[in-house]
Amino acid sequence: MTFASSPPTGPLNCEVLVVGAGPAGSACARVLAQAGLDVLQIDQAAPGRDKICGDGLIPDAHAALARLGVLDQVMARAKRAEHVGCIGPRGGRIDVPGTLAVLPRRELDALLLRAAQDAGARLLAPARFEAPIEDAAGRVAGARLKVDGADVDVAARWVVLATGAVPKALSAAGLCERHTPSGVALRGYVRAPSLVGQIKALEVVWCKAVRPGYGWIFPAPDGCFNIGVGVTDSHRAVGGKGAKKELNLRAIFDAFCEHYEPAARLMREGELVGELKGAPLRCTLEGARWSRPGLLVTGEAAGSTYSFTGEGIGKAMETGMLAADALLKGRREDLDDAAVRASYEAGLRALKPKFDLYQRANRVNAAPWLADLLIWRAQHSPRLLQRMSGVLNETSNPGNLVSLKGLSRLFLE
Repeated sequence: MTFASSPPTGPLNCEVLVVGAGPAGSACARVLAQAGLDVLQIDQAAPGRDKICGDGLIPDAHAALARLGVLDQVMARAKRAEHVGCIGPRGGRIDVPGTLAVLPRRELDALLLRAAQDAGARLLAPARFEAPIEDAAGRVAGARLKVDGADVDVAARWVVLATGAVPKALSAAGLCERHTPSGVALRGYVRAPSLVGQIKALEVVWCKAVRPGYGWIFPAPDGCFNIGVGVTDSHRAVGGKGAKKELNLRAIFDAFCEHYEPAARLMREGELVGELKGAPLRCTLEGARWSRPGLLVTGEAAGSTYSFTGEGIGKAMETGMLAADALLKGRREDLDDAAVRASYEAGLRALKPKFDLYQRANRVNAAPWLADLLIWRAQHSPRLLQRMSGVLNETSNPGNLVSLKGLSRLFLE
């Protein structure tokens, strides 16, 4: 059910209004619709919109896609990979094994959105969230949307905000605690058939040229590569305010290409498809309140991206499904509003320590020599390589790799 050119006539009603058609929103909508709930999903862009992302699907994304029942469909289109190639400032390299793939977000998000609709969710797009509608007690009871220039009110038992890193919807809902992002990224697609089979791993590169961030090249389907740079902690408080640090993403991207020959060759031999595009990141499950009566916040709006790696697709879907699980539990057990919110927030709190560990590991981006040290030792230590693979598969503690205790252990393994 899609309204693309004219607004619907009359009021709209649903059990759950899901705002956003990215991985978090579509995962939430699919789980709810599969359980028989009346779900209306909206997005401010028409289906098929682009999304700035590295497009990497690491093991947590595979697990989420499997639960949603779409893993086979995704993998039929994705470019598979078996390693993350970690490259240090001095050129050292270690290939960390994992279950990996790359699929452009335009395709992934369209597939997930279709899966939500196949399960029974209705879609209204383009439609922009303007503000929550509150009942007499101040509980969110729906939302006011802007559809083709007209105001449209939707009455809903629950609203789920899955609106990504841009904080406008969070602010309108009164839930934004930090307007500035945790980091920023710039990416482009390059078609380079001559390099297919030569760049096979998801390559992540640390060097002084991109400090305090990293560069990447990920092989994508159809002879294309996703290339970009990310900078974490780009908006830490400066002079007591949430100001942006002095950085130029395009200059950092150019420095990455100058430093790393495969990136230079990719840009030299390939054809840039479209243009380089930048986007904010919200990380570490921070920057927003997770709920208010009648409303849950999920996905990157809640900060579901890892700060160290910039990976967020899997965790976005996971948090979206946590929101759906809490709502279904509330319906099944006839829980009140506070209990539903407590159930959801307990799920996020259970994830928070892992996000904090990735924040600790983020020191590698600020001190690239740590990457050199880890790579050098991993080349001589199968046990350390196994631990690094465990970080990728979320079975090992990433913070321990760069703690004082962890660094001391590097010379004992």
